[in-house]
Amino acid sequence: MIHAVVADDEVLARQKLRQLLNDDRDVEVVGECATALETIELVRATHPELLFLDIHMPGMDGFDVIAALSSRSDTPAPRVIFTTAYDQYAVRAFEVNAVDYLLKPFTPERLRTAVQRACAQSRERQQQQADSGNGTSQAPSIYTNRIIFKSRGRILFLPVTDIRWIGAEGNYVRLCTATETHLLRETMARLESRLDPRGFLRVHRSFIVNLKYVKEVRREGSGESVVVLDSGHKVALGRSYRAYLNEQLHQS
Repeated sequence: MIHAVVADDEVLARQKLRQLLNDDRDVEVVGECATALETIELVRATHPELLFLDIHMPGMDGFDVIAALSSRSDTPAPRVIFTTAYDQYAVRAFEVNAVDYLLKPFTPERLRTAVQRACAQSRERQQQQADSGNGTSQAPSIYTNRIIFKSRGRILFLPVTDIRWIGAEGNYVRLCTATETHLLRETMARLESRLDPRGFLRVHRSFIVNLKYVKEVRREGSGESVVVLDSGHKVALGRSYRAYLNEQLHQS
């Protein structure tokens, strides 16, 4: 069981969430609060593993609360599930590694999914701590496993494993999957830093490929080298990237 704090400036919202959580054997609510400062003080006093956090609160917003809790190095900050009526903060929420983002009103099933995700992350943290005590710990991955962005009025959660290749287009990058493409305002350098280099490789100043989908590397009649994906799509291979790509393909 994990301990949780509920933070929301609306009394009815806190009551409804507590009632829903009463039916969940994996969570025990150890406290409620209505303002940002109360939330910070309560979390530091009770050390919950999970925090249900509204975004618009008196004093500071939810992101300010996370920043304050993360500033203390003596105790780990709790996992956060945002509960809010506003959808425009979802991308920012996942940039600060929120477990989930629940839009009010949410269903018990949707809440349960978020709680299960939080429990899984809590078990992973406990396992890492146990491994650390045994001298077998591994550093947690700093790489993302999904890209979150807005597209045509939707908030999309794109698993990086679905991405075949990425191309630069001015101030944007194009993420290409087997069935669709998405244009994202991002730099290639920043996006590359978020992807695991064991799976994604820069093959040109304008292209990144998912090594899982690379079929071959060959030289065209023009003399230019290309990376051929299993779909048949060709991506230009920069001369300075060729040796490293060949090394990675031989290792895989």
